[in-house]
Parts: sequence; structure tokens; C-alpha cells
Amino acid sequence: MYRIVFLDGYAMNPGDLSMKGFEELGEVKFYERTAPEEVVERSLEADIVVVNKVLMTKEVFSRLPRLKMVCVSATGYNVIDLDEADRRGIVVCNAPDYSSVSVAQMVFALLLNVENHVDHYARLNREGVWAQSADFCYQDVTSHDVAGRTMGIVGMGNIGRRVAAIALAMGMRVITNSGQPQSALPEGVEKVSWDELTATSDVISLHVPQTETTTGLINASTLSRMKRSAVLINTARGGLVDEQALYEVLKSGRLRAYCADVMTKEPAPADNRLLTLPNVYVTPHIAWATREARTRLAEICRMNIARFIQGDPVNTVGKTSKSTQQR
Repeated sequence: MYRIVFLDGYAMNPGDLSMKGFEELGEVKFYERTAPEEVVERSLEADIVVVNKVLMTKEVFSRLPRLKMVCVSATGYNVIDLDEADRRGIVVCNAPDYSSVSVAQMVFALLLNVENHVDHYARLNREGVWAQSADFCYQDVTSHDVAGRTMGIVGMGNIGRRVAAIALAMGMRVITNSGQPQSALPEGVEKVSWDELTATSDVISLHVPQTETTTGLINASTLSRMKRSAVLINTARGGLVDEQALYEVLKSGRLRAYCADVMTKEPAPADNRLLTLPNVYVTPHIAWATREARTRLAEICRMNIARFIQGDPVNTVGKTSKSTQQR
């Protein structure tokens, strides 16, 4: 019987999902969280470990001779030393495209909160402000339509394409600086240069991975080209944005608003100055975490493990891949 150990399973399953599907595959040990010094001890007897943010380093792998597979309960797998996993013949699988619907939904939850001030008015109503209004309605800030506005999407992968579809359905013009040719882009999406995207977009939504090339993609120079009325949305990775430069332009009013579900350091420290600004709207890295998305994630992980046990792994990453990625 395979021994399956979840080292930090709480994010995927805080208690509202069934583990029965995994228990049918082997003996399951579930840890909500695991400190770095606990990783080896908890994984010693494991054939398969499931991780989200736990680091699987060369040193960790060297102390786990029984380990055969690492299942990453996320799309990104930068927590794994792939070279060492490959060298030891350990199969590594990830979970692609489970949260695209949910993240795209959050993009517009954030944007519409800026444009329609939902949180603002709901808070005022709880304070009894509307009840004291001389008119049937109450307005103290102006709302705006998104139809007719230009959305610039940086990154045309699974999430970017879903964001584009929603934006087009809402009557927005959609542009991208994607490296894909125009013919490969969804109908209605226009390919433009990076300079044109940053200078003409009313809304810019980031959907690229953080790499050496994209770290600090939004910096002082980029921000200086954006419209003062622009809204910047980041549901990708905090490090895509130079937070110090962003703070300065937001504080001075040279950018209308910043909406984010991610920060450079997470959890965001209480003294992060961005969190003090009234035109900053930050959620605690929850765009991916709807119950439906977590259910899809759990099912992909279950399938990854089942296919590995059957000798036909899918969603593999690294040189030990025995099949193509399932998309």
C-alpha cells in the first residue's frame, strides 16, 4: 500500500472537502502545516508527498530514500528542486488550470468594487447613512461604467484568456502584448506593443509568472507611462510590481487605484505602507481558493497520484516526465 503524506494540506482543504478519494489510493497522513525542520521526519515513510508551499530541496530529497513522487497542489512548482528530483528519479506532478475561472472572477470583483464602490456603500449603509438621505438614493462618490474602456492584459495563458472573454462580454476593448501572433489570440483581442499597452489601457491586469525577466515588470518607468486614471490589477505574483515605486505614484495621485490578491511578501506585513492607502484594494491571496477551485485542485491531485500508481503519470514536470502535460 502506498503511503501518501500531505505536508501542508490546509490551504487546499481547511476541512470542507472529503479525503475519501485519496484514502482509496493508499494510507493517508494529513498535516495542515509543516515547519521546515519537520519535513524530513514526517516524510520518512512516505512514497508520495503532497505539498503546496513546503520546500522540497536537495538536502530534503537526500534524506528521503523511499520517496517516489511529489504532487504539488498548485500550478507553480518553484518549491521543488527539479534537478535533484530528476537525478533521483522522483516524479513531480503539478495541477494546471484548476483556478482559472476563480482568478478571472476575482479580477472583476476587484475592478467592479473600484468602479461601483460596493464595499464603500455597503459600509455606509451599515452606519445608517442611506437612512438619513433626503433622496431615494445616496451618492458621495462617482461610479463608472467599464463598457467602452480599454483593458490591457499582460499574459495570455488560461487565466488571461478567461479575463479577456469576460472583458469583451462587458463591452470593453481588450489589448495584449502577448508574444503569440495575432492569429493565435482570441477573437476580439488586439495585439499591441508593451509601450502602447501601458500608455493606453484604462485597466491593466497581470497574468504572467514571476521570473527573472518579469520581476519588477511594473516599475517607476512603467508607472510613469500609465494614465493617471488607470487601475492596475495584480492577481498573479506580488513580485511583478515594485511596491515602493507603486506606493509613491498612488500616494501622489498619479495612478487611480491598485487592486491585488498577491503581495511581494506573504502574509503582507502589517507595516506595508501600501495597505494604508485608500486607493489600494488588497485581498489575502484567495482568488484561487473558491470551494469549486479547491475541489478541482483536489481531484487533479487525486488523479495525478492514481495515474502515477498505475504507471502512467500525467501533469509531470521536469526531465522525469513520462507523459506530456495534461491541459
